[in-house]
Amino acid sequence: MFHDRAHIQLEAGRGGDGGLSFRREKYVPKGGPDGGDGGRGGNVVVAVDATLRDLSAFRRIRQAKATRGGNGRGSKKHGADGDDVDLRVPVGTQLVDGEGRLIADLVVPDARVVVARGGQGGRGNARFATATRQTPRFAETGLPGDELELELRLKLVVDAALAGFPNAGKSSLLRRLSNAKPKVADYPFTTLEPVLGVVDGPEDRQLTVADVPGLIEGAADGAGLGHQFLAHLERARLLVHVLDASEPDLEERFRTIDDELAAYGAGLEVKPQLVVLNKIDLLDAVPAFEPPDERVVRVVATSCVTGAGIDQLTYALFELCPVDAPAVDEAVPEFLEYTPRARRGPRFRILRTDRGYRVVGTPPPADELEEALRKLGIKRGTQVEVGEEALEWQ
Repeated sequence: MFHDRAHIQLEAGRGGDGGLSFRREKYVPKGGPDGGDGGRGGNVVVAVDATLRDLSAFRRIRQAKATRGGNGRGSKKHGADGDDVDLRVPVGTQLVDGEGRLIADLVVPDARVVVARGGQGGRGNARFATATRQTPRFAETGLPGDELELELRLKLVVDAALAGFPNAGKSSLLRRLSNAKPKVADYPFTTLEPVLGVVDGPEDRQLTVADVPGLIEGAADGAGLGHQFLAHLERARLLVHVLDASEPDLEERFRTIDDELAAYGAGLEVKPQLVVLNKIDLLDAVPAFEPPDERVVRVVATSCVTGAGIDQLTYALFELCPVDAPAVDEAVPEFLEYTPRARRGPRFRILRTDRGYRVVGTPPPADELEEALRKLGIKRGTQVEVGEEALEWQ
């Protein structure tokens, strides 16, 4: 089954805690503070894998969590950074956050985007030593990593896409043209999901062709999952508009689908079209059909039963989809970092002391502080200093 939508909950790793340690050696009984810094928490990264074709892997992946950074230790040893989590997606995947904002449009092979950044590691007590404070008995705890809900939307990146009414013979055409084996039957809506095929051509050239489920009137308004299917036509370099030549009113059926493409927009209303008059084996003569539309670059008559016109269609596809793919905008970097919110300094920090924890800065609301302490793994009976108060965790 083809999957072009997925939701996943992401959580980057928390930073490691700074070390709370003092140098103690045989001949240095009162050495100074030597706690190292905590490591950075792991990031969550989404990376393009050109071998993938859909988002079916995310049926089993509902959440992804990177590891936390290591804690600082004595002798000023810093903690290790947490391991990143790499999520692989196919070319053409869009990343949308929980507020509906587009984070990234991954149309470049090997593109990567950091969608959740790991928390900063806490500073060890060696960082707080001064001339007047030579034995700081506290160290910072690591900051939490970013958390967000992500929606993945796949829009196929293909050379040509077959569009038309249900039962126009698109699946049969794809079988004839390529190595794909879509389901074929003599009733509408046989194809319920996009199917990709590879067409072999001269000089070892290949084209990717998509068979998109049949469109109906009102598809641009969402009828019959129209929005979902039309999205897969957006990135095709050429639309192959398939018409059943054995049915009457070719002009009217052509305009009906064309109106749906125009209503959907997203560039479909100006994309070049190759019109295929299919099922000519059911006719005594091929009907004359030359729509006065500058977007129609070729009209080819075919029969999937007899094979008539299939070679001409193949040649037309390779001619109309040149070797050089459209240039990728150089302004789009291959590696992106997404910031889900403005990165301001924390309103408060939690320090780890030899008696428990100390909250410095602007104290947060009680429920926020409680949640932060729970994430640090606080235990019952631990002392928490907030301003001038010393509280015991219950």
